[in-house]
Amino acid sequence: MWADLVPNLLIGLREGFEASLIVAILVATLVRADQRARLPQVWTGVLAAVALSASFGAVLTFAAASMSTAAQEAFSGVLSLVAVGFVTAMVFWMRRSARALSGEIKGRVTAALALGPGVLILTAFLAVAREGLETSLFVWTTTRGADESVGPLVGATAGIALAAAACFAMYRQTLKIDLTRFFTITGIGLIVIAAGVTGYGLHDLQESDLLPGNETTAFDLTATVDPSAWYSRLTEGILNLTPRMTVLQVVGYLAYLVPVLALFVRGARPAAPAGQTPPSVSTVEAVEAAAAGEAAAEAELGPVPGEPVPGGAGRAPRAVPRWVLPVTLVAVPAIAAGTAILALGPSDDVRGTTIEVAAGSCAAGWDAPQPGRQTFTVRNTGGQSAEVRLIDPASGAIHAEIELLAPGTSRDLSATVGGGTYAWQCLPDSDPPIVSASRQVAGSSAGGQAIIPVTEEIISAPVDAYRAFVTAGLVTLQRNTDTVRADVEAGDLDAARRDWLTAHLDYERLGAAYGTFGDFDAAINGRPDGLPGGVADEDFTGFHRIEYGLWHGESADSLKPLAARLATDVTELGKAFPTQEFDPNDLALRTHEILENTLQFQLTGSADQGSGSVLATASANTDGTRELLEIISPLLTTRAPDALAAAERRLDAFATLLRQIGNPAGTWIAPDRLPLADRQRLNGSLGGLLETLAPIPDVLEIRSTG
Repeated sequence: MWADLVPNLLIGLREGFEASLIVAILVATLVRADQRARLPQVWTGVLAAVALSASFGAVLTFAAASMSTAAQEAFSGVLSLVAVGFVTAMVFWMRRSARALSGEIKGRVTAALALGPGVLILTAFLAVAREGLETSLFVWTTTRGADESVGPLVGATAGIALAAAACFAMYRQTLKIDLTRFFTITGIGLIVIAAGVTGYGLHDLQESDLLPGNETTAFDLTATVDPSAWYSRLTEGILNLTPRMTVLQVVGYLAYLVPVLALFVRGARPAAPAGQTPPSVSTVEAVEAAAAGEAAAEAELGPVPGEPVPGGAGRAPRAVPRWVLPVTLVAVPAIAAGTAILALGPSDDVRGTTIEVAAGSCAAGWDAPQPGRQTFTVRNTGGQSAEVRLIDPASGAIHAEIELLAPGTSRDLSATVGGGTYAWQCLPDSDPPIVSASRQVAGSSAGGQAIIPVTEEIISAPVDAYRAFVTAGLVTLQRNTDTVRADVEAGDLDAARRDWLTAHLDYERLGAAYGTFGDFDAAINGRPDGLPGGVADEDFTGFHRIEYGLWHGESADSLKPLAARLATDVTELGKAFPTQEFDPNDLALRTHEILENTLQFQLTGSADQGSGSVLATASANTDGTRELLEIISPLLTTRAPDALAAAERRLDAFATLLRQIGNPAGTWIAPDRLPLADRQRLNGSLGGLLETLAPIPDVLEIRSTG
């Protein structure tokens, strides 16, 4: 929350101060000219501007909510760049106008008083509306990039409140602020924030496929910088800098920040004529300058037709009640916004009916939902916990589900409803499943992806196939590990280095079985990370310990016990594996986790203990993931064929790129010896592959049938 609060606090303070300053000058001018009766006209214009700004923000919010995900990204990206343009023009204009602002506003008030109440209202409205619309657009843009909306809204509100309080104190002559310095400092802050919004907007356009290069990363620090850490969130919230950024984001960020900031700072220090010192203008002096000349103003203006004359005998009759104009000016923007929102159609998330789960019944008497994004309130009035699903009654496919709904509780469940047949399925803890009556939804629009549930019986065949694959792999691993031991015992360390890589890659290809191997994995393939003694720790054993010794000049005699222990551990693993429990959910989960570890340990080079072969390990991890996908492909073909095709396509692309970059001449290259551009291409390709693999565990999660 605090990370998202700071930039919006600055936006609210900067824009709110400018609007409040203008209002303060308007009010001071009227008070000094003995025209207090005109003050309601100023406040009417201000309220109309506030109503317009709030309505504009509402239209932006609901317009985005009614769009598809890709359209939302495009809409947000375009408006982010528009907001940057507005803010840039505003900070440069205010830097130039700060010194002459009071005289300019005084001239407008003088003309407005001469022309009548409508012009004064319009003057106040236009003065505040510009800042209000800019604030709405910029705050909406930064809120779109935040994880939640509370922080940005609280920050903007607090900034506006501080600005109003400062201008009131200024009006009361209890506070002095150097206008030029204030607008220079806040302008620099806004330019830095706008640079981040530029990068964020370009990334949105990349995600919507309007701009290319979403997979071409400039840097990826996710392996060493936790994106969820407080410092990461603070940096992202204030500067819109993230641990992973594309080349276009970085180029856009710097292309905006460097020249704009340089021009702004250069222009903020105008050269004074020889022998003169630039005058210092305070906000109090600006207000007093705008309010000065009370007698001259009264003499110039004289009485305005239709307005009461101070000390006069009567006032002009009012054909319309006093409250009609302000109410109209405030209501019209709200009505226009409501009309625009209705014209946009329903938002993605529409509140649906309440679904009741009771003893012996499930969603009794429920009504057919409307097409589109629906949020149902599911209430459990029974005496036991239940799992609740919105399903296709013909196939049993699940559109959305609540896995555990305790007795006496309610939870929201969201689903995208298209044309078709729907029903509710309730699975109480100890009773048979109950299926509600079916309801038909008219329309040709497609709903969200419905997942055919996977049961333990359905997944048993893929699990058996994977067990057979691992069993065969362990035989090969045993043979090649014995070869490494024989090389070391014979003192042939050159052969040991060659055969070590072969055996190590055999182990890496086993992939999903890591979780099953348990303590054997730490003994066979553990790293020194976190061990008190590091590489010298007695618990550092297995492939990586032998790797360290082979490539750091250790003798064959010192490596013999380590090679013998590795061979023994592999033998014991081969005996234990047939009786080890294997969680069937690991099949799908490891398709993502294997390559997630590859991104963290292999592509960064942190797993390397001297051989420089971590990219070969990454290739073996890719082979293991491909084996997993092949085994679970029959399940994915009927549940998520597009996801399967995309995963296979991206996996092939990454494997090809890895060989081209990491092994161009038949010898694997260490990551730190690769050009930065090649490392970025590998990170971007693997990052895109991981995004494609991420939904697969949810699709193949084992679900109860009652």
